[in-house]
Amino acid sequence: MRIDARGGLYDVLVVFYSADMQIDDSNHVAKDRRKGRAAAGNPAVRFDATHTVGFDDGWERDDNLPPLRTEVSIERPRSVISRNTSPDLDFDRSINPYRGCEHGCIYCFARPSHAFLGLSPGLDFETRLVARPEAPEVLARELSAPRYVPRMIGIGTNTDAYQPIERTHGIMRAILQVLQAFNHPVGIVTKGTLIEHDLDILGAMGRAGLARAGISITTLDSDLSRRMEPRVPSPLRRLRTIRRLTEAGCPVRVMVSPVIPGLNDHEVESVLRAAREAGAVAASYSLLRLPMEVAGLFRDWLAEHYPDRAARVMKLVRDTHGGRDYDPEFGKRMRGNGAYADLLGQRFRLGCARQGLARELPPLRCDLFRVPPGPGDQLSLF
Repeated sequence: MRIDARGGLYDVLVVFYSADMQIDDSNHVAKDRRKGRAAAGNPAVRFDATHTVGFDDGWERDDNLPPLRTEVSIERPRSVISRNTSPDLDFDRSINPYRGCEHGCIYCFARPSHAFLGLSPGLDFETRLVARPEAPEVLARELSAPRYVPRMIGIGTNTDAYQPIERTHGIMRAILQVLQAFNHPVGIVTKGTLIEHDLDILGAMGRAGLARAGISITTLDSDLSRRMEPRVPSPLRRLRTIRRLTEAGCPVRVMVSPVIPGLNDHEVESVLRAAREAGAVAASYSLLRLPMEVAGLFRDWLAEHYPDRAARVMKLVRDTHGGRDYDPEFGKRMRGNGAYADLLGQRFRLGCARQGLARELPPLRCDLFRVPPGPGDQLSLF
């Protein structure tokens, strides 16, 4: 069947499901099958020529479909250092040990990247993950290249390196061991408390000026956190992680991100205060970002969990993005514009000043970088 949508013709594969599956024409999945997940369904992959649409054929069969489980596939990368030229980022290279993220944050701006794998940014992003176990070996080879020039590598800037599957695969720890061997600077962003497994490495690198961590705390409300970040450790648990990293010697920046107008914006000052008391030395924030499919996923989530305020939240979001769900322009995408965005920025700056939190951290050291001797290499006499 062919349909005309948004000015183009698309092939649509019509698949008949039983009524028990409770999948509607938005590909929403029954709640009992997606317990512990944030997305309500799987929006179509924008690159696919055919789209699958659920349809109730009237048959009342009990299929007893099981809950969605996390699946992990393996990728063998040819390179692991990704480059960017974004003017509003403080790093130009990053590493992603995993693709997709079991944390399942409904607001995650990285969800659309799953479409490049032929997977949906919805439930697929949370349940169909990719691990890259050979990343440490490939990284060592890239760092050893004669023309390589060291600059801070960001990790966790797309999907979280300390999501639950790190406990099984341990790819992030192996990557840190490579970076430590090369004395290479690294900045980590995470919501996961599994980072505490690497306190020995991060503490030593932090004291040497080679590592720092950013811990994201979106809210102190455990109920709100559980709804929009279903598999992320609780806010109080993340505060303890800040304390442990700080005590180990790794500087920590709290990331109040994302700030969602009408939902968690009233917590900015309290998050800054709690983080400072836990030992954070710096802070940053960003407004909610809803690129591509994330906008629809977030609207569906709001309608399901907070129907009484969904319209107001989206109105405030659009007020900060020129009337749109999202403005991707550099310089605006993370801060927004307009009266609300300006007020939020003033509140954040005052909150940092009151808590003694820096808004910038000193650059990490690059002068210590060295390629360690390999097996059979002749050692230097000096």
